[in-house]
Amino acid sequence: MESFAGKFAVVTGGGSGMGRELVRQLAAQGCDVAVCDVNAGDLAETIKMATGESLSFVTVSHQLCDVSDEEAVRRFADAALATHGRDHVDLVFANAAIGAGGSFIKDQREQWERVFAVNWWGVYYTARVFLPLLIAAPEGVLVNTSSVNGFWASLGPAWPHTAYSTAKFAVRGFTESLIEDLRVNAPHVKVALVLPGHVATNIVGNSLRAFGVTDDEVIARANAGFRENAPMTAAQAATVILDGVRTGRWRILVGDGAVKLDEFVRANPEAAYDYQELAKYRDLPRPGPAS
Repeated sequence: MESFAGKFAVVTGGGSGMGRELVRQLAAQGCDVAVCDVNAGDLAETIKMATGESLSFVTVSHQLCDVSDEEAVRRFADAALATHGRDHVDLVFANAAIGAGGSFIKDQREQWERVFAVNWWGVYYTARVFLPLLIAAPEGVLVNTSSVNGFWASLGPAWPHTAYSTAKFAVRGFTESLIEDLRVNAPHVKVALVLPGHVATNIVGNSLRAFGVTDDEVIARANAGFRENAPMTAAQAATVILDGVRTGRWRILVGDGAVKLDEFVRANPEAAYDYQELAKYRDLPRPGPAS
């Protein structure tokens, strides 16, 4: 897909972070966008930014949607088609995610399963609902956001990261399995796997809100610490993703840290969780959740 002009894209988790920047950049390049999120305030800010920066003929619509609820995703799709007067979509970015549930042993089951539901079932339901609409397009691309934690299930020593990593591994496996399925049954539709490293997003604060934290100061501090240590902005990450989609890549590593960690794990699978060996390899930065 060499150009996004005149296309119709769907972005989940578009209220902040990479999702917001995808919406902004797509709209600025002449693409209509339907965006969803669970946070109304964040969603409104995304729409304000995107409409202020987009071309005059571009429409950016929005709807509150919890992607872990299949019926909510269906309502989002129906509203998007009606608002934009379309019978198909050209691009779908399954980007919504939260963190928490680090320990399978010690953390509450409900927390673990909530993270897994958003990060895995959200991608699955988005594909179930929107893939037929991509197939109805002349050409289409399904873009699923996994993570470096989709090929390396850790954040480092003494830091369990099970729910997020398990879900992101599932996203990776599902996306790769679709390559041949689409090649056989819908060859005009492609799938892309996004594997970000540490990107400056609001995922830490959004995760706190998802589990009931309402203190804006606490959320701001948590976000600030995560963002300040990130080597890549969300805008830079979105540019890498869109460049990858535009050039037809199915595997899009986002950030030098992601590239280096991928090299290490592929070359040294038995040492992937040997943190002393890992630390010696090209001064790898600690990866983190990205969406």
